[in-house]
Amino acid sequence: MRIDNKNSDTAILEELGQRLTQARLARNLKQEELATAAGLSKRTIERLETGSSVQLSNFIRALRALELLKNLEPLVPATGPSPIAQLKLKQRERRRASSVRDPLPAPGPWTWGDGP
Repeated sequence: MRIDNKNSDTAILEELGQRLTQARLARNLKQEELATAAGLSKRTIERLETGSSVQLSNFIRALRALELLKNLEPLVPATGPSPIAQLKLKQRERRRASSVRDPLPAPGPWTWGDGP
């Protein structure tokens, strides 16, 4: 099933549960083994896989144990700077190089009477 706005929340949770089950089985893990690796109870894994509503943190723990956490990145991508911020950055951008200045000679020891 493809997940989109036309699906109900229940249907999406069930689909995610089925995908989690498939990922677990592809790694040849029992529910108990995944629960131990994720620091969750076996009942929580059962609830995840049947599509019951669970805490998001439990879902994240299961994904981490299955090494699938990186797949959440495209879910809510990080946003770049706004167009206004980009314009402000562009204005501050250097447009030419400065010339190399000769270093000032090192001053000698100071004595009374030196000065203007």
